[in-house]
Amino acid sequence: MPHRFLVSAAHKSSGKTTLSTGLCAAFRARGQSVQSFKKGPDYIDPLWLGEAAGRPCRNLDLYLMRADEVEDTFYHHAAGTDVALVEGNKGLYDGLALDGSNSNAALAKLLDLPVVLVIDARGMTRGIAPLILGYQAFDRDIRIAGVILNQLGGGRHEAKLRAVVEHYTDVPVLGAVHHDPDFFVQERYLGLVPGNEMAAAGTIVRALGTRVAQQVDLERLLALTEKPSWSDGLPAGDVSEIAREDMAPQPVRIGIARDRAFGFYYADDLDALEAAGAVLVPINTLQDTRLPDLDGLYIGGGFPERFAARLADNTALRSALKTVLEAGLPAYAECGGLMYLARTLTVEGQTYPMVGAIPGDVVMHGQPVGRGYVHLAEQESHPWPRPRHPAAEIRAHEFHYSSLENLPSTASFAYVVKRGHGIDGQHDGLLVHRLLASYTHLRTIGDCYWARRFVAFVRCHQQGCPQPDASTLAQATM
Repeated sequence: MPHRFLVSAAHKSSGKTTLSTGLCAAFRARGQSVQSFKKGPDYIDPLWLGEAAGRPCRNLDLYLMRADEVEDTFYHHAAGTDVALVEGNKGLYDGLALDGSNSNAALAKLLDLPVVLVIDARGMTRGIAPLILGYQAFDRDIRIAGVILNQLGGGRHEAKLRAVVEHYTDVPVLGAVHHDPDFFVQERYLGLVPGNEMAAAGTIVRALGTRVAQQVDLERLLALTEKPSWSDGLPAGDVSEIAREDMAPQPVRIGIARDRAFGFYYADDLDALEAAGAVLVPINTLQDTRLPDLDGLYIGGGFPERFAARLADNTALRSALKTVLEAGLPAYAECGGLMYLARTLTVEGQTYPMVGAIPGDVVMHGQPVGRGYVHLAEQESHPWPRPRHPAAEIRAHEFHYSSLENLPSTASFAYVVKRGHGIDGQHDGLLVHRLLASYTHLRTIGDCYWARRFVAFVRCHQQGCPQPDASTLAQATM
């Protein structure tokens, strides 16, 4: 019998990512197949969840995705697994919409998932009862299968809380995790430290799994989250659309930066690139000194500021990248990739030379410059082929502490920013040669076909065809 549930909390920073990661690792250690999901646009939590589950985590975003896309993504990737765990973001009822339509609770209802509520119980005793009762009463359509009490002060504190919860509520206590500073993954300004930055990520994840298995009743959790098999009720046609793309007539080799400095990629986007005919060739910006034979380049997000000195020291690769980009290699860079391709990167008063393909300088700041969901209006200057029915507005997101400065007054952009900040508060998607560089992170969902469009753009350059149009996109990717 498969088990499906959503892990949420009363408020942000309750420890749900650490516990979700530990749960995935604990179930995997028992020999169960686990598929993890993360609500929202986050990159960092999915790196940990994917490491723990042994397969890529998938993002579910009610703001960027249609409801049917959320359902199809969940059903497709959860099918055939023993445990499907969805980690929420913020609190159970938190969200942008006043009516809660993009909250964690809304996601639980859409996917018919019971909720495991993580409660940071530091300093709490009897007051935990009205908290749980209030979360139950606020939306009767939400089934709270049980609670995991977190950050407990010791055995006596645990006993008091268990007695209160048992006396005043009908919600089972599925676990009680005592405070241990060694148990929780180090936090930083953008959530948790990315797993790709830590050589010991696997060791940490296994340790989390062991600790969670010791302090959470896994058998009871599974018993309360059993779901009938979906084999008879899945919308098979819709699910197949996720995995099916007609392979392009000729593959293209697209280099992708995958290392400790760059690791923010959506698994679904990588799937879409490959489905459109891309062969993804990994590049290590910290170690490689030469570029492989490439038709295109993709550098996603990450934390290049943490590795600025090492990136600067790799002069051979920086020079090679500048040469191919100035020669017109089709390329796409998001956020961290934009920072790396700029002329310089200044971190805490220290300036480092970067690739220099972008005629501007990046400066790190102490507070976010752009943060949250973005709405973009695509301009005629956008170099990629357009769909037959282009979106009037593209929804995406940004989260950056840096700004791109000293751009020439003649700079050209692919987008006008309707919501968000982008590069200068009004524009995003800087165009230099055949490079499109933005602070915005796109997803291949809804009306945003960026992966297929980029592959079509790369292929047209490879084949020497003129500026691709909608028919080229349709022939190559639809």
